[in-house]
Amino acid sequence: MSDVENNKKPRRPIKNLPPERFQPKVLFIWLAIFAAVVALLVWSPGITTSPAKLTIQEVIDRAEAGEVAKGTISPDSSGGRDWVSIKGELVESQKLKGERGVETNQFVAAGRLTDANMERLQKSKKFAEQQSQTLLSAILVQVIPFLLIIGLLYFLFVRQLKQAGRGAMSFGKSRAKLLTRDRDKVTFADVAGCDEAKEEVSEVVDFLKDPKKFTKMGGKIPRGILLVGSPGTGKTLLAKAVAGEADVPFFSISGSDFVEMFVGVGASRVRDMFEQGRKSAPCLIFIDEIDAVGRQRGAGVGGGNDEREQTLNSLLVEMDGFDTTEGVIIIAATNRPDVLDSALLRPGRFDRQVHVDLPDVVGREQILRVHAKKINLVDAIDLAVIARGTPGLSGAELANLLNEAALLAARRDKKKVEMIDIDDAREKVQFGREHRRLMDDDEKKLTAYHEAGHALVQGVLDDGTMPVHKVTIIPRGRSLGSTMFIPKKDLLTHAMKRMLNQIAMGLGGRIAEELVLGDISSGAAGDIKQVTKIARHMVCDWGMSPLGPISFGDNQDTVFLGREITRSENVSEETARKIDVEIHRIITEQYARATQLITKHRSALDKIAEALLEHETIEGKHVLEIIQHGELRSAVIVAPPSKYSEKAIEKKSVEKPATSESIEPGSPAAAPNPA
Repeated sequence: MSDVENNKKPRRPIKNLPPERFQPKVLFIWLAIFAAVVALLVWSPGITTSPAKLTIQEVIDRAEAGEVAKGTISPDSSGGRDWVSIKGELVESQKLKGERGVETNQFVAAGRLTDANMERLQKSKKFAEQQSQTLLSAILVQVIPFLLIIGLLYFLFVRQLKQAGRGAMSFGKSRAKLLTRDRDKVTFADVAGCDEAKEEVSEVVDFLKDPKKFTKMGGKIPRGILLVGSPGTGKTLLAKAVAGEADVPFFSISGSDFVEMFVGVGASRVRDMFEQGRKSAPCLIFIDEIDAVGRQRGAGVGGGNDEREQTLNSLLVEMDGFDTTEGVIIIAATNRPDVLDSALLRPGRFDRQVHVDLPDVVGREQILRVHAKKINLVDAIDLAVIARGTPGLSGAELANLLNEAALLAARRDKKKVEMIDIDDAREKVQFGREHRRLMDDDEKKLTAYHEAGHALVQGVLDDGTMPVHKVTIIPRGRSLGSTMFIPKKDLLTHAMKRMLNQIAMGLGGRIAEELVLGDISSGAAGDIKQVTKIARHMVCDWGMSPLGPISFGDNQDTVFLGREITRSENVSEETARKIDVEIHRIITEQYARATQLITKHRSALDKIAEALLEHETIEGKHVLEIIQHGELRSAVIVAPPSKYSEKAIEKKSVEKPATSESIEPGSPAAAPNPA
């Protein structure tokens, strides 16, 4: 089966994109440009030509001679009674010299106009009379354009400066986001797989609902609760559920929002955050990834950061200065509690630490039921079976598992998600995505015998706790093949026999290569690292060697940015030599043990490899059938390919009817690939 991502096709343009948001700033800029152009056209003296000045009598003579094209007569109070102003244009054949000697057909005239002269002008039918312009209208005509321009400048510059000033003043304001109660409300019903953690925080809900119930007894609710757990276990979701159950405001902020380049900004934001909490009391303040601001002070090379330490000091003071009677509860989350400052964890600040562990098999089933409500599953799917087959997965990974199964079923043109879709999605999430690589027959044979060696040793040595789930020679992730194991139950301890069996299984691939092909390859590099790591743990940490129950891993780690920068081991050279000898002995003994098993079941090894070369992927039951009965007794079920996969495209091209002219001998359509 090939995935959609393996078909490197050009991306199609995305349709139905949301419309762009209206931006008033762009409109203001265009209006300002338009107003500037209008002002230049109206008031610039260089754009228009100056008209020629005539007397009233000259205008009358030219009008009677038919040389005037059009004109206007308007009263002019500047010269007294019967004083008028005349503006007009001559016909195109007539030209006059205006100012600076430029020829023009426009003219102006001003003077006293008698009734007789008015009649002479009106006979030409070229002049129109205009009403006298009042002082108010004249002022408005001159002032309104300036007011428009000033208003545009105000919106463009003055308001921007004010907003910039407010942004500078709000630089030290808290960036905590207030979640709306109706749209973002989460309750305990939406949180599964962490019943103990819910019980720990449930009393916070009771306190926020009825504070007098606790204060009458003289008890004080914890000021701060620290949620500790692996990524994806639901720490943020649990904090939201507390606020949803108590029906109080929920402020959410990340620890990195406090840290800025400028010293003192983070401390100011801390103070503002607590002030917002007091105003909205009762409420919850959730600080995610608090280790970004609450790291141990003075740790690392060259000391700590001044800004981060001042922010932490402000947080310590604020948590020590407020009382829970105000109704403000602080909940923080981190997956690195070892790097937090001890002053932050003392009683009176974060009084209680709640561990949100990875869910067990019952918790995983509950989580799957919560997320399965949004997935269209077939009725035959048993979520308990999926929960047993997903040990070690967090709540976020389980949600991603069902989502991947839904996407895979949609690509296969199904109406509902089936069990095979969930199995394929689980393998993709846990072991990596399948991708086809061009391998010749020698590479395929090498990979088949390598994976057959792993599967054979595990199939013979397994006691039922870690059975073989699937064997494939289809590359997944960074490996050319995979042998997958899914435990039947949650393994909480490491038994010595199981660890030895795991080392022997890890060496089975290398041994199969050497016995069958007479050569070894670099394909066992990851296996060698893994078995060496297990053997070192057995000797140094778990006391599973003749050296006795002594821990040789008593290391002193220096915390630097959440990592280990130095690691000093308190062992002598002689003890270190003994440790190396024991690690070598364990691996050598298991190498010989696995070699003996593979030699004894050589025929089963060959048949497992042949089945892999034929089907590419077989299940764990097929491996057991070959070991016990010497042959496959059940059919190998292959998942249907996606319509975007290479196999589906090849099949479609084969089934497509074509004429003899369109098919050439030796083409893929004429001779399809049997693989």
